Amino acid sequence: MQWLAGALLAAVHLVNAQDGTNATVPFPNATYPNATSPDPAASPASGPAFSPPFYPSPWGSGAGNWSTAYERARALVSQLTLLEKVNLTTGVGWQSERCVGETGAIPRLGFRALCLQDSPLGIRFTDYNSAFPAGVNVAATFDRGLAYARGQAMGQEHRGKGVDVQLGPVSGPLGRNAAGGRNWEGFSPDPALTGIMMAQTIQGIQNAGVIACAKHYIVNEQERFRQAPEAAGMGFTINESLSSNLDDATLHETYLWPFADAVRAGVGSIMCSYNQINNSYGCQNSYILNYLLKGELDFQGFVVSDWQAQHSGVGSALAGMDMSMPGDVLFNTGTSYWGANLTVAVLNGTVPEWRLDDMAVRILAAWYYVGRDQTQVPVNFDSWTLDTFGYRHYVAEEAYGLVNEHVDVRAEHGTLIRQIGSASTVLLKNNNSALPLTGRERFTAVFGSDAGSNPYGPNGCPDRGCDNGTLAMGWGSGTANFPYLVTPETAIQNEILSNNGVFQSITDNFAGTQIQALASQASVAIVFVNADAGEGFITVDGNTGDRNNLTFWQGGDVLIQNVSSLCNNTIVVMHTVGPVLLSNYSENPNITAILWAGLPGEQSGNSIADVLYGRVNPGAKLPFTFGAAREDYGTDILYIPNEGTGAPQVSFTEGNFIDYRAFDQAGIAPVYEFGFGLSYTTFSYSNLQVNKLTVGPYTPTTRQTAAAPVLGNVSTDASQYQLPSNFSTIPLYIYPYLNSTDLATASNDSSYGSSDSVPAGSQDASPQPIPAAGGAPGGNPELYDVLYQVRATITNTGSIPGEEVAQLYISLGGPYDPKVVLRNFQRLSIQPNSSATFTADIMRRDISNWDTSAQNWVVSTSPKTVYVGSSSRNLPLSATLS
Repeated sequence: MQWLAGALLAAVHLVNAQDGTNATVPFPNATYPNATSPDPAASPASGPAFSPPFYPSPWGSGAGNWSTAYERARALVSQLTLLEKVNLTTGVGWQSERCVGETGAIPRLGFRALCLQDSPLGIRFTDYNSAFPAGVNVAATFDRGLAYARGQAMGQEHRGKGVDVQLGPVSGPLGRNAAGGRNWEGFSPDPALTGIMMAQTIQGIQNAGVIACAKHYIVNEQERFRQAPEAAGMGFTINESLSSNLDDATLHETYLWPFADAVRAGVGSIMCSYNQINNSYGCQNSYILNYLLKGELDFQGFVVSDWQAQHSGVGSALAGMDMSMPGDVLFNTGTSYWGANLTVAVLNGTVPEWRLDDMAVRILAAWYYVGRDQTQVPVNFDSWTLDTFGYRHYVAEEAYGLVNEHVDVRAEHGTLIRQIGSASTVLLKNNNSALPLTGRERFTAVFGSDAGSNPYGPNGCPDRGCDNGTLAMGWGSGTANFPYLVTPETAIQNEILSNNGVFQSITDNFAGTQIQALASQASVAIVFVNADAGEGFITVDGNTGDRNNLTFWQGGDVLIQNVSSLCNNTIVVMHTVGPVLLSNYSENPNITAILWAGLPGEQSGNSIADVLYGRVNPGAKLPFTFGAAREDYGTDILYIPNEGTGAPQVSFTEGNFIDYRAFDQAGIAPVYEFGFGLSYTTFSYSNLQVNKLTVGPYTPTTRQTAAAPVLGNVSTDASQYQLPSNFSTIPLYIYPYLNSTDLATASNDSSYGSSDSVPAGSQDASPQPIPAAGGAPGGNPELYDVLYQVRATITNTGSIPGEEVAQLYISLGGPYDPKVVLRNFQRLSIQPNSSATFTADIMRRDISNWDTSAQNWVVSTSPKTVYVGSSSRNLPLSATLS
């Protein structure tokens, strides 16, 4: 107890010393006292949170446009042996092959191993690849076309390297916590914006012939305590990973929403997460996987575990997981929950053969669905070395030969990356038209380490695990190697020198004397500051994945204050993973402009120069809220275990009220609201028209599935599945073969034969009722009926061309509903003194609430209002939905 109290005190000091808010302790339930949802259902019931069981695991049907892929997949699976099916579902082990994850192969039929590779912004661990802007930047564009183009370009690069499955895009974390370490990998804490951008990204990736993997499913909202062994490295002893606890309505209306869009877009794979959901692990939570994902959302692809997120063999198979990655229980152990143990489970009947068939069919259906049979090329890189020659089986140090062919897959993607970088730069302040600059200013000075280069090189820190130089992506597995990184210092210098101007820079934030001297000379000072974050297996400056604070890093606040006190034309550019506390910068008259540039990728400097010097008129909008204080967000990271050595419990008592919804609910004025962004021109909104369409009533689904398909009848003779006598094994490699004809011995499981490993109903292959809210990929098809068509006139009232994002919000009108929720948007390019028409559909889903009793979506009798405007708090047009 004395140690625990000491650890608690130390952590409190750590958070508060780096925070700058008035908060005195981190709240143990991760929701601030006045931020709880008005809905009583969001408050935890007495006793531990509980996730109800649901069995059997639904078998894929080929619904939607999956029918051809399913026909081909079933035909192939019908030819497979038991060992081949197991090989297809189980990874061969961490670092046993060249991709971060590889399944076994089916050499008899010429089917090579499947290659799964990070990341959601490019290809991790390779060379001659592009480093794309992060997901949060894509969200800031509010541009469906750019989201699709980025997805397609990433898919093309993965395809060119031989990758079958790109591990992205991300909707978990959604962004419950402003300090969440991996928020930047995803898009936005708004579920509608994330869902739309996720769907466009998926379609782009898969139209390039690569399977997209939407992750991390679900409510994976903080890095801290996501894995119990990882917590030991933070000095905490917990026996289980944290549990995200939430009610059914919040789950549906906020966190499941974007995954429904992903499934409707045809995503081929979904990754289950490390955390528990209502005290059941994400990769063996039968309610989350079987009922919601494969039942209600009618997901036709396969569920793959996050790396080391599998906690059982039979349990995870029956709960709906289809592929184990990387295959070993823990990295480089050579042991597996599946592999030979899955062979045992099928032979002894605990895992029905139809369940294994369904796993294999789902994997192969996704493979056919995106056309991998037409686009697959051999893997031509190695994740574990950039050397040309090395060991193909890296951890075993076997099969030395050519492992890297250094294939250049970048094409002309740098142009797109530069475009997204500028299109995602949000102009937050522009006093007296300080921007755009001309490039002919008398004396331009640039300040900040964030303007310059990493002294170790752009890839000098593994997985970008440092904050040296300009910040263009966060850290962790969601990264890619830079082929180059254009720094702001370089790009702005080039701009000034092309006009024969004067340019000087200081990239040491702590060179106080020199900074003051240069700032006093400058006619324009551009200050670059950042705030970093990433995945929990890396700690940077004391931040273990999640941020300890919402302030700028590397003394950024002091830098801004020092420069702006001496230069009355100071421009602040922020490269941050999410919100930061902006002090009084929005009101400081010497700070004439503020821009948020996010994590723009390899073309960072060129992208910001395009905006600063007016080649691009900014049109981006904030995908999150800038608040004045940390506690204004209502939610926070759980920094200290709150259940002793048991699983930390994170209760989402705020319900649906995160980010702008929380600010609206609490009546707190943000510094800059969600959806806000300025332009070098101005726009007006007028002439709202709402056309109600004639659509039939919503009909709950009442039909049943077919019976589970029977695609084979394997022999139960264990002697047929022994390791062949002439087979040479690779150390630590995961195989499907048995080492004994006695199944108990082969399992190497002391609890072999216990009856509690087979939940009731899990082996039932008879026709099953389809959930009332289900019926097609994405849910009941009638949820997507268009009920209203909305039009409005947007006029460019300025003197230069510009782009405006018109945003449509809806008030659902109920006592427990947010004030408004985003439902649609459109980015319009408009010439000066001209108008464009904003058009948007409102679907039944957009005006529905989740009814926990009916287990279905309902349109309540509460009055519904549609709003159109330029941000969540600037909505000049409104109309009642009749």
